[in-house]
Amino acid sequence: MIVRRGAPTLLDSFNYAFEGIIHVLRTQRNMRIHFVVAVLVLGAAVATGVSKLELIALLLSIAFVLIAEMMNTAIEGAVDVSTTSFDPNAKLAKDIAAGSVLIASVNAVAVGYLVFSGQVSDRSTRLLDRLSNAPATLTLIALVLTTIVVIATKAYTHRGTPLRGGLPSGHSAIAFAGWMAVTLLLEDSSQRFLISSVSLILALLVAQTRVESGIHSAFEVLTGGLVGALVTLVVFQVLA
Repeated sequence: MIVRRGAPTLLDSFNYAFEGIIHVLRTQRNMRIHFVVAVLVLGAAVATGVSKLELIALLLSIAFVLIAEMMNTAIEGAVDVSTTSFDPNAKLAKDIAAGSVLIASVNAVAVGYLVFSGQVSDRSTRLLDRLSNAPATLTLIALVLTTIVVIATKAYTHRGTPLRGGLPSGHSAIAFAGWMAVTLLLEDSSQRFLISSVSLILALLVAQTRVESGIHSAFEVLTGGLVGALVTLVVFQVLA
């Protein structure tokens, strides 16, 4: 006996949609990263009091990235089901889908920069003005202290060598110490946010290479970044 099923109800359609979102979140690391970043961005938007139009721009950018990531996942799944051997056209389809995510992400970063640059610059100017007059020798002191803290921690935990592996990541600590020092030493307030942002991106790239190469875990890299930034900040606050 054949049981005929009717067309899905509206509730079924919503359930299918939510199942798709949950599946992507469970299986795709990039989607989870996008969600975390979206929550942080929206939290920052509320905290800084962005305008209604700026909030709309942020929401559209976030939706654009999430949709692109889900479409990329759907295309990859469809391609994998349709072929079991290497096909140049299948690879091209995946590459194009991944390219759409890249475009959406770059657009979101640009929108976020345009929205938050003025907000962050205005709120941080007073704090940075108090610290930016410190001599450049404090940077060297901060880097040396960061290196000492990293080596001492690795010696205590018996993990890794001074230049490879272990807790915390020395490369990340030095990279984020440099970012913090550059930020605190800048005197031109009109360019401070831009240069600090570029320095932060470079530090994040250093951290990412340590994880991607398998030398450090994400926790070790995060710990190294916090050590470098906090040691540098303390040095500038105490000795400036």
